[in-house]
Amino acid sequence: MSKVLIVGAGGVGQVVAHKCAQVPEVFSEIMLASRTKEKCDRIAAQIARPIATARVDADRVPEMAALIREFQPQVVINVALPYQDLAIMDACLETGVHYLDTANYEPPDEARFCYAWQWAYQERFRERGLMALLGSGFDPGVTNVFTAYAAKHHFDEIHELEIIDCNAGDHGQPFATNFNPEINIREITQRGKFWENGQWVETDPLSVSQVYDFPEGIGPRKIYLLFHEELESLVKHFPTIRKARFWMTFSDNYLKHLEVLQNVGMTRIDPVVFEGREIVPIKFLKALLPDPGSLGPLTKGRTCIGNLISGVKDGKPRRYYVYNICDHEACYREVGSQAISYTTGVPAMIGALMIVTGAWKGAGVFNMEQFDPDPFMERLNRHGLPWTETFL
Repeated sequence: MSKVLIVGAGGVGQVVAHKCAQVPEVFSEIMLASRTKEKCDRIAAQIARPIATARVDADRVPEMAALIREFQPQVVINVALPYQDLAIMDACLETGVHYLDTANYEPPDEARFCYAWQWAYQERFRERGLMALLGSGFDPGVTNVFTAYAAKHHFDEIHELEIIDCNAGDHGQPFATNFNPEINIREITQRGKFWENGQWVETDPLSVSQVYDFPEGIGPRKIYLLFHEELESLVKHFPTIRKARFWMTFSDNYLKHLEVLQNVGMTRIDPVVFEGREIVPIKFLKALLPDPGSLGPLTKGRTCIGNLISGVKDGKPRRYYVYNICDHEACYREVGSQAISYTTGVPAMIGALMIVTGAWKGAGVFNMEQFDPDPFMERLNRHGLPWTETFL
C-alpha cells in the first residue's frame, strides 16, 4: 500500500490517475497536482475513488518539495512538461522520494533532448538510496522493455532494431497534435538521427521515409525517420546493436500544415517582439490549436507501436516483431482519453507499480531496459496494453 503523487493534469495525467485508481491494493492514496488545480479537480470528479488534488508550480523546487513533504508519497510520477524534469528530480532528492517520468529532459530554449542531463543525477540518487526511472511511457518505455524482453528470451545478440510507431486514428480536425503541441512539433521538426556501426548518422527533418505494412488490418502506411530518445539508451545498454532507427507515421495533411506553419515562422521557439511585448511563436500556436485532451471523443481508429528486431539465436539468424495495437474509442470509453495518452499513461502507472512493490529495485538513475522485463510485460497484458509477438 503506497501513496503516489502524479504531477501533470493533461491527457496523460488523466490516464495515470484512472489507472492508479484501478489498483487500490498497490496505490492506497493518490494525489494529482498541476499548475491549474481546476484541471485536477475535473479529472478527480471522473473517478469513483477519492483523489486528492493540489496546485503546484513544478518549476519551483521549494514549492514542489513542500507538496511532497505534505503528502508523503513513495513515488512521484512526472507527466508534466519535459522542461520540468530536473526541477522535479531535485525536489525528489530533497525529500527522499522515488522519481519516474515518461520523456527525457529538454531545455526550453533549444529543441534538443538527450539523457546526459538526467544521467548526471546517477550518484546523487544512488547516495540517497532512491530510484529515478526514466522514460516509463510507451516510446520511450514499453519499446525499451520490448527490446529487453527480446534480448532475454529470443536473441543471443540483437543486431538491428527498428521501432515503428503508427497512429492510424482520425480526429477529423484540420490540424491537431495528439499530445502537447509544443513538445510534439519541436520533436518532429528537429533533425533526424539514427545509430549505425558505432556512430550517430544525422538526416534532414522527415527526409527519410518508406512504406510499412502494419498488422491486423491497419495495412500499408508511410513512415518517417525521426530521432527518439530511447535509441540513445538502448544502444548503450545493448552494445551488439549495429543499427537502430525510429519511425513514425504522419498523414499528408498533417505534414502540409506543418510545412506552412514552419514557412511562416509559427514553429519558432525563440521569442519575437509583437506590439511591444515578447511572445514565443510556438507557444502562441499551442494556444490556438485544439487541446489534445479534447480529441478523445472525436478520435476513431487504432495505434500500432512495436519493435522489429533482427539478430542471432544459437548461431542462426532470427527476425522478430513485438507490438501493441490500441483502439482510440475503447480508451475513451475506459478513461476518457484517446489512445496516445492511454499508451503513455498505462506504462507510467506500471513503472510506478514496479518501484513501490519492489519488483524493480535499485538506487540511481535507470532506463527501463535495465530491469527484468517479465513482470512489466505481464502487467501490460493485465492493465490494457496486450502485446503480440511473431517470428518473421
